[in-house]
Amino acid sequence: MSDVIAYAIAALLLMQALLRIPAARKGQTRERSLWGAFAALAAAWLCRTALGAWVINSVSFAELDFSYLIKHVLAIVGICVLLRYVTAVYSAPDQPDRTSRAVRVSALVHRVATKASVLTIVIMTVVFVTMLNTAVDEQSLYFMQRHAGQPGLAIYMSLFYLYMATAAAVCAVQWGSAARQVPMLSLRVGLVMMCVAMSLAVLYALLRIGYVVLITATPVSASFADHQEAVTDTLLYATFLLWCLGALAPAVRATQDRVRAMRNLRTIHPLWRDLALTAPDVVQRRPSQILAGVPLLARFDTARDLLGYDSSPSMRLARYVTEIRDVIHELRRRAPHDLAERSARRAEEVVEGSGREAAAEAYWIRAARATFFGRPAGQPAPFPFAAGDDFAAEVPHLRDVATAYGRIRPNEVTSLLSGPPTAQSAPVLS
Repeated sequence: MSDVIAYAIAALLLMQALLRIPAARKGQTRERSLWGAFAALAAAWLCRTALGAWVINSVSFAELDFSYLIKHVLAIVGICVLLRYVTAVYSAPDQPDRTSRAVRVSALVHRVATKASVLTIVIMTVVFVTMLNTAVDEQSLYFMQRHAGQPGLAIYMSLFYLYMATAAAVCAVQWGSAARQVPMLSLRVGLVMMCVAMSLAVLYALLRIGYVVLITATPVSASFADHQEAVTDTLLYATFLLWCLGALAPAVRATQDRVRAMRNLRTIHPLWRDLALTAPDVVQRRPSQILAGVPLLARFDTARDLLGYDSSPSMRLARYVTEIRDVIHELRRRAPHDLAERSARRAEEVVEGSGREAAAEAYWIRAARATFFGRPAGQPAPFPFAAGDDFAAEVPHLRDVATAYGRIRPNEVTSLLSGPPTAQSAPVLS
C-alpha cells in the first residue's frame, strides 16, 4: 500500500513538473527553481518505492542502504530549490514593503539556503559511509530500525529532519502571509493548503527527531516502531498530497490562461497576418512565409507564428493587439475618408444585431487594405470604431472583428469601394 501512495505522490509531483516545463524553459531563475523542486522531490519519492530502492542498491554499494542516502540527498536538493524559489519571491526588489520582517527573513534564508544544503549533504554522506555501513537489524524494512541504537543514526537523521523542519517553517510562514493578501479565491485556497502542508511537515520532522533520539538511547518494541511509522508516514503523505493539490491551483490557472490566450491567438491570427503583410515595417516580427507557396503546408507557418518568439502566449497576444492597431493607423493614412460610412452601411445591409459594429470595422479593414498601395499617404481617414477601454475588452472585440473579417468575400470589397460616394464623412457607430 505504501508503494501505491508513493507512486501516486510521485505522479502528482511529475505532473506539476510537466505543467511548468514551458515556464521553466522560457522563464527566469524562479520558474526554473520551482520546476527543479518538483522534479527532485518526485525522484526522491520514486527512490522510496521497493522498485526504486532495488534499482539503486543493485548498481551501487550492496552492503550499504544506498537508496536511503540517494533519497535523502534528492529530498534536500528539492527542498533547497523550493526554499530558494519561495524566498526569492519575497526578497525580490519589486516587493512593495522592503522593510517587513518576512522580506528580511526571506533575503537572509535565500542567501544561506544553498550553502546550508551543501553542508548538510556533505556531513550526512560522511556519517552514512563511516558510521552506518552495517545494519543492526537487516530484516527490518525501516531505515531507522535497521540502524537503531547507532549514534550515527541520530546525527544523520537529526540533521535531515532539522533541515526539513526549518525549510518547511519558512515556507509555511511565507505562504500563510501571502494567502491573506491575494485577491483570487482559487489561489488563496491553494496557498492555505500549502501552508497547512508545510505545518504538517514541521510536525512530522519534530516527531521523527524525537523518535530517532529515543531509539538511539533505548530499544523500543516492534509494535511501537510500527505504530510510529504508520503515524509519521500518514503525516508525510498528507503533507505532500496537500502541497501537490495546493500547488495545482496556480498551475491550473496558469494553464487555463495559456489555453485561453492560444484560442484568442488562433482567432486573431488571420487578421494580424494580413495586416502585418500589408505593412511589414510596422510589426516587430513579420509573419512566417517559409511554406507560403504550398497551401497544404501553410499551417506550419501559422504554427511558427503562434508558438514562436515571445516568452508566453499572453505576451504574443499583447503584441498582436498592439500591431493590429499600429497597422490600422497606417491604413488610415491611405484609406478613403468616407470608407467608415460605406462600411457601416454595408454592415447594416448584411448583418443583424450586435455584430454590426465588428462587421463594419472588418469591412473597413478589408477595403483599406485593398486601397493601401494605390493611394498616396495623406491625413488619416476617420476610424470611429470603439476597441474597448482596456486590453481585456479589446481582445474579445478583435475576435469578433477577425471572425467577421474572415467571412468577407472579395466581390463585397469591390462593391464597397465602387459604390457612390457619401455626402458626409464617417458617423460615429454605437
